[in-house]
Amino acid sequence: MPRHPRLVFASLIIALFLLLAPSAAHANDTLTIAAASDLRFALDEIIEEYEREHPDDAVRVTYGSSGRMTTQIMNGAPYDVFFSADIAYPQKLRAEGHAVTEPEVYAIGRIVLWSNRMDASELTLEDLTRDDIRRVAIASPTHAPYGVRAMEALKSAGVWDELQPKIVNGDNIAQTARMVQAGGAEIGVIALSLAEFPDLAEHPHYLIDDALHEPLTQGFIITRRGEDNATAHRFAGFMGRDTARDIMRRYGFVMPEGE
Repeated sequence: MPRHPRLVFASLIIALFLLLAPSAAHANDTLTIAAASDLRFALDEIIEEYEREHPDDAVRVTYGSSGRMTTQIMNGAPYDVFFSADIAYPQKLRAEGHAVTEPEVYAIGRIVLWSNRMDASELTLEDLTRDDIRRVAIASPTHAPYGVRAMEALKSAGVWDELQPKIVNGDNIAQTARMVQAGGAEIGVIALSLAEFPDLAEHPHYLIDDALHEPLTQGFIITRRGEDNATAHRFAGFMGRDTARDIMRRYGFVMPEGE
């Protein structure tokens, strides 16, 4: 029995809607970010600005150590974009087929001595060997880039071996800062970006000479999972905008040359 032309037309419209609906929904997929914990405060502000401009886009972020997050992404963790404290990790993901974009430098980090019990601005790395300083916190050099750079600086200053009985490790740089805040160490080597956060900035810090360690060149990639996530690509572009760069500078990050 022939179908009524209007029914045929309606069926075509429904079919076309169902065909296009997934693409329309996909354009506003939730963006899931994995980010090094030195970005905790700066990136939170950047996301607020991004969502103000793109109110239909939802962004979720998880902070942790760059090394651990790299392993998670390699094992299928559902992250669309990865901001690492060391560009070597995104480079590894790209080389092994877990990223769809080339690693892009978004900032250069710095490390500082920070304490809420003593005036860190009056101290040097050599002062960490003093008897009244019983514990010195750094991020774990095993998987946290800021921990690696802290270790390099302490070695360059000639105090690494002597400090071994005093060293306590945070799993990432944010946990290291919390350890000092909570009294688990008298002083710590933390990210300048954390020391510039208002709660921590109440206490002065000592900026460690970056000639004592390799650069903290930080980079990001869009993962294989985020390849078709339009929000991931929009957010990646937003990181190059003046709005995002100004926030990063305010937290002590150095912008790449030419930015």
